[in-house]
Amino acid sequence: MGVLVTAAGLTKTYGDLTAVAGIDFEIREGECFGFLGPNGAGKTTTVRMIHCVSPLTSGTLTVGGLPAGIGNRALKKMTGVIPQEINLDNDLTVAENLVIFARFFDIGRREAKARIAELLRFVELEAKAKCKISELSTGMKRRLLIARALINRPRLIVADEPTTGLDPQARHLIWQRLRRLKTQGTTLVLTTQYMEEAQQLCDRLVVMHEGRILKEGAPARLVEDEIGREVVEVRTPPEDDARIVGHLAGFACAHERVGDTLYFYCRDGHGTMKKLLELDLPNTLNRPATLEDVFLKLTGRSLHE
Repeated sequence: MGVLVTAAGLTKTYGDLTAVAGIDFEIREGECFGFLGPNGAGKTTTVRMIHCVSPLTSGTLTVGGLPAGIGNRALKKMTGVIPQEINLDNDLTVAENLVIFARFFDIGRREAKARIAELLRFVELEAKAKCKISELSTGMKRRLLIARALINRPRLIVADEPTTGLDPQARHLIWQRLRRLKTQGTTLVLTTQYMEEAQQLCDRLVVMHEGRILKEGAPARLVEDEIGREVVEVRTPPEDDARIVGHLAGFACAHERVGDTLYFYCRDGHGTMKKLLELDLPNTLNRPATLEDVFLKLTGRSLHE
C-alpha cells in the first residue's frame, strides 16, 4: 500500500500550551489508522490538522502528496469528516441536510439525489429521509453524519470519536459501516477512547499522551509486546506485595501496584494463578490481556485533568 498521510516533526501550540509535540507518523492507503489517548492527549488536534481546519505550528504534514493547510481546497474535496459533535441542522430534514452538504462540493442536483438515496440505504436511514433531525435517535444522527461525510466520495475519512454516547447495538452498526468502507478502499483515520473500538477497527494505531506518541503498532502486537497474553489481578493491601512477588520469583511476570490491586503481566496466566492458589489469597482474577492494559500502562491509571 502507498502512503497517503505523512507527518514529520508535527507540532501545534496555543500560546504557552503545546498540544502536539513534534510527532512523526505515516498513514497508508486503505488502512484504518487510530489515534488513541486520554482527554487532552492531542489526538483531536492532530486530526484537525490532517483535515485542514487547524494550521500546524511547525513541522510538515502532507495528504496525498499535498501540504495540509486551511486554504487547501483540493485536500478538503478528497476528505470526509465524521465529527465528534453532532452538528446537523435541526431545522432541515434528513435528506435536506445531505442536499445542503452536496452543494458545498458543487455536486449537481441529479447526481446529489442519486448519491443521497444510495447513502441513506448504506446507513439504513432511507425510511427517515423526510424526518426532522429532532425525530432521530442519537444513533441515527451518528449514522447520518457518516452519510454526510461520504457525500463527496472521499479518499480519506476522518472519524473523531464517532460512537461517543451510543448504546452497544448502535456502536456495532457504525463499526460495520466503517469496516465496509475500508474494504471498499477508503482510508480511515480514527480517534477514540474506546479500546474495543480501536481493536475492532484499526490496522495500526498510535497511543498518544501529552502531545507525544508513546507507541505505534498493530493492536494485537502492542498487547503482546507491552503486556503479554494474560493478566492476573490480585486485590490485596500493599503490605502483601513483597510476599506475593517473592512467591512468584520463578515466573517471568512483570508487575505493578495500582490502588488496591497488584497486576501481573504474563504469558502463562494459568500457571501464575496455580502458584498463587498456594497463598490462599481471597481475591484473584486471571483474564486475557487487552489493549486497555496497554493504554493504562503507557498513560497511567490516574485521572489526568
